[in-house]
Amino acid sequence: MLEERARAGKPVRVGLIGAGKFGTMFLAQARRTPGLHVMAVADLDPARADAALARAGWSEDERRARSFAQAMQGGGTHVCDDGFALIGADGLNVVIDATGHPAAGIAHARACFAAGRHVVMVNVEADALAGPLLAKEAAEAGVVYSLAYGDQPALIAEMVDWARASGLDVIAAGKGTRYQPGFHHVTPDDVWTHYGLTPAEAEAGGMNPQMFNSFLDGTKSAIEMAAVANATGLTPAPEGLGFPPCATDELPSVLRPRADGGTLHHKGQVEVIASERRDGSGIDAHLRWGVYAVFEAGTDYVAACFREYGLCTDSTGRYASMYKPYHLIGLELGISVASAALRGEPTGAPTGFRADAVACTKAHLQAGTRLDGEGGYTVYGRLMPAAASLAGGHLPIGLAHGVRLTRAVEPDTPLTWNDVSADEDDAAAEAVRTRRAMEEAFAPDGPGAAASA
Repeated sequence: MLEERARAGKPVRVGLIGAGKFGTMFLAQARRTPGLHVMAVADLDPARADAALARAGWSEDERRARSFAQAMQGGGTHVCDDGFALIGADGLNVVIDATGHPAAGIAHARACFAAGRHVVMVNVEADALAGPLLAKEAAEAGVVYSLAYGDQPALIAEMVDWARASGLDVIAAGKGTRYQPGFHHVTPDDVWTHYGLTPAEAEAGGMNPQMFNSFLDGTKSAIEMAAVANATGLTPAPEGLGFPPCATDELPSVLRPRADGGTLHHKGQVEVIASERRDGSGIDAHLRWGVYAVFEAGTDYVAACFREYGLCTDSTGRYASMYKPYHLIGLELGISVASAALRGEPTGAPTGFRADAVACTKAHLQAGTRLDGEGGYTVYGRLMPAAASLAGGHLPIGLAHGVRLTRAVEPDTPLTWNDVSADEDDAAAEAVRTRRAMEEAFAPDGPGAAASA
């Protein structure tokens, strides 16, 4: 379909907002993909956007369109600092939000709906905060709202779809990561020791300590699994993520219900597995970079087929697994762009509010402390069934930035709305209103939510 668009001289015109690592990786492949034209790139720092294009292999001529109009006519890519101007540019088909900023992602998505643009939401922080409502608004506007292929939530959603379309019951799905319980309290000051880098080496590589810390301290896992639950109907355990250590050949044995000797609270659960044991020893066949699904044979005949075709199963032969060892983030993002523009289909999208990523404290914090959000010094994200989050009035991690504590709190305390006061700017206030509207519009559902209520 892309090749047909290329031959007809009618490429899918794409706008990218946010020229970080994910966006740059997309740019590196988009220029090699027939039928795609990156019409514009917006970043608060246009010089960074221009540098990203250059790093991704775009010549100076390719990245120097003087206007959106020139870019639309095939005169290269226009670089600007205004995401909303990009969204409003004539001829644009798909907008990618890769900002990583929840409030910005929500505002950009709604501007896209008003302008008739499909949205690929790389910004999983925005999706975890208000994705179900955004997907509903997109459908009402007649456009696609999609998770980002190449990022783990969309790949997990694809694997769940594959299993269900094959008539298999999904028992668990998720991803791998490096995990130790103490990682929840790591701050940007000591994050590089866990990556085997010095601060100078990280700075030379342009690596943001707060962003990398969000992967280590469990926040990104909580956010991503909230997105997976809301997109697939799978649900978290009442206690959230357990991060069980697990090798790839152990998936069907570890990720089965506790009643059958596994670690799961219930069938149909999201879970993240650890790539090392709790004593720090590594697991050779780990899944740190990958995704998985565990499914169950519905009959003895299907279990026999699992055995005949060499699937890795548990001791009963009824639980089996599939996994993908790697994800290529922005290098694969063109799949989402093409699917939205040409098929009118998302590569995963929220269908309900089943899980939430809430803010928990990293240390003893005094009243008046200003929270610094994902990957920072003050809070980390914890996965929670949506019903439990709403019943407890918990504060989403996506809104735990720039607000102040109204009381002193102990470490590992899940915060509530009553624990903070906000001095909000317009964007933050709109994000709060959107979140509240999402909570009102979507009643939590699923067995995990019911079990926790």
